[in-house]
Amino acid sequence: MKELARIDEERAGANWRRAWAAYTDRRVLQVLALGFSSGLPLLLTYSTLSAWLATHGVRRAAIGTFALVGIPYSFKFLWSPLIDRVPPPVPLGRRRGWGITIQVLLIGAVIALGLSDPKHNLPRMAVLAVVVAFLSASQDIVIDAWRVESLTRDQQAPGAAMVQSGYRIGMLAAGAGALFIAAYAGWFAAYATMAALLGVGLLVFLFGPEPEVPAETSYHAPSIWSAIWHAFSKAVIAPFGDFMRRPLWPVILIAIFLYKMGEAMAGVMSTPLYISLGFTLPEIATASKIFGFFSIVAGALIGGVVTTRFGIRTSLILCGVLQSIGNLFFVLQAVGGHRIGYLALCVTAENLTGAMAGTALITYLSSLCSPAFTATQFALLSSLASLSRTVVASSGGVLSEKIGWAQFFLLTSIVGLPSLLLFFWIGPRDDSLNGRPRPALTGTDDRSEEPIPAPKL
Repeated sequence: MKELARIDEERAGANWRRAWAAYTDRRVLQVLALGFSSGLPLLLTYSTLSAWLATHGVRRAAIGTFALVGIPYSFKFLWSPLIDRVPPPVPLGRRRGWGITIQVLLIGAVIALGLSDPKHNLPRMAVLAVVVAFLSASQDIVIDAWRVESLTRDQQAPGAAMVQSGYRIGMLAAGAGALFIAAYAGWFAAYATMAALLGVGLLVFLFGPEPEVPAETSYHAPSIWSAIWHAFSKAVIAPFGDFMRRPLWPVILIAIFLYKMGEAMAGVMSTPLYISLGFTLPEIATASKIFGFFSIVAGALIGGVVTTRFGIRTSLILCGVLQSIGNLFFVLQAVGGHRIGYLALCVTAENLTGAMAGTALITYLSSLCSPAFTATQFALLSSLASLSRTVVASSGGVLSEKIGWAQFFLLTSIVGLPSLLLFFWIGPRDDSLNGRPRPALTGTDDRSEEPIPAPKL
């Protein structure tokens, strides 16, 4: 018995070391840079934009309504088939070509938004914010497809952790970094700096490899209409039909929608809460820089290791519970008032638990994608995850005005709990083989576009 216990202990230690070692792979590190570029534009149309509007005296209800500019994130699956199938303007491969094209346009849109003035052209700001969100959502389509297609099955959880780490670091730069720059050099300087930082992802697409995807079987159409129908079916109908062959697929979509709702509602109103309590922009930025950075990276990496070690379902539930607990620190802040210590706790708890839950969710979404339809299917699933951030979270301003800060953030801590019950029901089993989690990805084999029967949930 002692010998068996020793073997199990050595095997467990080897599994933990293997999980951490995956982060040193070259392509996993490239995902970190792409995640950084993915996270930058979000806050420029979200909490950083909310802070900009709040400092210019825009009403809280109007600030909450501005969350609607993020609608493109929720409906990016509508144009993802084009990015999945249409040749890009830049002939450097399907993923790299579209990535370079979109990022160049996004840099220009961010600069244009930074040139706006909330006092005189608020409608123009809203339009430009929508443009930034649209291009950012399009960028996410390409980045997610590149990540899923470039990494092996064993690398998906570390890749999800890295994209989440880069994403959160990008959000930190666009949040704390932009607030620091705005406080001392103005809002245009802040947005122009963020536009320059988008070049990090551009370098990956310029010099990184194009993912290898299964070759498509040639199709000889008897007529032009047959060719058009075949293209439409392949690009639009097939990805959705492939996903809907999964058992309980409507329940899967509902669980994904609910999982990040509480964090989304809290996130859009967190900066207005801090400002209403008397915190200055440098104070908010300092807390985010010191405590946010380390908690973001730690949360994402821990989430990746936990997901690799214990499986997707256990990680979704565990990290989801921690995410809900993290939102309770906003209640402490609202009741405690202007206290730097509470601000540090809020920032740390929000970023640590949010990053852990985000990594678990990204790994789950990646596991649902078929290699033949990566961009379209991941866009559909991630759109559902972001739908709560845009449509539902946009009511955060009005709701917080009516019920108060403490009650509002208490509500955000419980709205996502039903998703945990759904994941407990439908989530993939966390069975282990020889001490290692069973491969998470399902849908199609790596070597063929022929679908594999989805496992029973």
